[in-house]
Amino acid sequence: MTDRTPRPVRVLLADDQPLLRTGFRMVLGAEHDLDVVAEAGDGVEAVDLSRRLLPDVVLMDIRMPRMDGVAATRAIVDARLPVRVLILTTFDLDEYVVGALRAGATGFLAKDVPAEDLVAAIRTVAAGEAVVTPRILKRLLDRFAEVLPDPSAPPP
Repeated sequence: MTDRTPRPVRVLLADDQPLLRTGFRMVLGAEHDLDVVAEAGDGVEAVDLSRRLLPDVVLMDIRMPRMDGVAATRAIVDARLPVRVLILTTFDLDEYVVGALRAGATGFLAKDVPAEDLVAAIRTVAAGEAVVTPRILKRLLDRFAEVLPDPSAPPP
């Protein structure tokens, strides 16, 4: 008889605040299908651990010492690792959001997201889909709608 239980989603926590990492580990540890495989305190360590451990998802903070989350995301994506990055930050400024998405992040959440939404987002990102906090998504849509051509205008 074979075991058909899917393997847990392997998560790397990257945040420069140990207390926050502990909180994330507690939330994720309560889920049977999520496994925190390591923690990184800065972007350099996050990239190194991503290369060595190949987690499914890196939960990445934006502002960290030595290398920020955007640069670390870019390094992970440029290395063509089979790793998805979900940005989780208190700083949801448009520059950070756009920078992270351009760097290859698969999702962007604010740190005030409820625990169940964080868990759902990790599962969604691990499955190959994208996640963006609704208030951030609204701002992005408003911003890009301004630069899209008017569909009722005659073709050039």
